[in-house]
Amino acid sequence: MAGGPPFSLGVETHQGLAALVRAIRAEEDGKELRKELAKNMREALKPGATEAKSSIMAMPSSGLMPTAPALRSAVAKKIRPEVKLGGRWSGARVKAFKTKNVRGFPNAPKRLNRAGGWRHPVYGNREVWVQQHGKVDWFDDAFKGREGAYKAAVEEAMEDMARRIASRAE
Repeated sequence: MAGGPPFSLGVETHQGLAALVRAIRAEEDGKELRKELAKNMREALKPGATEAKSSIMAMPSSGLMPTAPALRSAVAKKIRPEVKLGGRWSGARVKAFKTKNVRGFPNAPKRLNRAGGWRHPVYGNREVWVQQHGKVDWFDDAFKGREGAYKAAVEEAMEDMARRIASRAE
C-alpha cells in the first residue's frame, strides 16, 4: 500500500470512476457535480488522514534532533486525502507529501516509516554519521484493518453521485 516518496493508501476503481466522471461531464452542471464528488470522496478519507496524523504525533521525540522546526508536526501537516478525477490516474488516497523545507529532510514521511531509518551527519561534526530510526510503519499501521471501510466509504460517495445523475435521466 505504501510506496516511494510521497506514499499513500489509495482506492482505485478505474472503470466505475471513469464511467462516473464521463457521466458527470455530460451533465449541464458537471463542474459543480465533479467538485461535489471530489469533496465527498475526500471527506470519506478524512478519518484515515486523522489517524495517520495521530500516529506520527505519537512517535517519541527522544533521539530526534531537538531543534526547530518540529519534525513530527511538519510531517503531520503534510498528510491529507487527495482525489483525482480523470487524467493518467483517477482515484482517492491518503497521501503523505514531502516536507520540503524542514531541516533539509524532504523525505521525512518515507524515512520515518522505514524500518531501516536514515543516515545523517552528527550536528556540528560533518565527518561522523549516525543511523537514526523513526516510528516504524506509523503510516501503514494507521490504516491496518480499516482499508475496506475507507474503500467502502469512497465507493459509497461514488454510488450516491451515480444515483443522483441516474435520477435526473428518469
